[in-house]
Amino acid sequence: MFYGTAVWDPWLIVAQIVCLQCSYYLTLGVFVMVFLGVRVPRLSLVYFFDYATLSLSTVTGWCVIASFFLSSLAGAVYMVFLVERARKCLDFSATLYIIHLFLCIMYGGWPSSITWWVVNGTGLGVMALLAEYLCIRREQQDIPLDRYRPSV
Repeated sequence: MFYGTAVWDPWLIVAQIVCLQCSYYLTLGVFVMVFLGVRVPRLSLVYFFDYATLSLSTVTGWCVIASFFLSSLAGAVYMVFLVERARKCLDFSATLYIIHLFLCIMYGGWPSSITWWVVNGTGLGVMALLAEYLCIRREQQDIPLDRYRPSV
């Protein structure tokens, strides 16, 4: 299919959102395990969804913040392969973080920490901009024509 033709495929969009969300949380889990595996006695979902864990006053809080930031970088790379279009990157990034906000509200209530909002807003911006940049670079690659020429 050519890039110019837009086909409305809601199942594809839902599948892309689910794959991106799962990849993001899987990566976040790996980074939390790497950074906090030695520091805390027991890992739990509190480091994913509780706004109080994102704290600037403790080393554990800084490790969680670093995990979120690195997960947003990885999410941008995932988006290059899942979404493949630069103009859709902001939509998918915002959807990921809106779903994350709803999960945080269901887990621990409305995030009242300014640190939580800054970390997630920065993560959204980094993910969207880096994914757009990487997708634009991929879209502008030359199309190899050598494989279509008959061998002489």
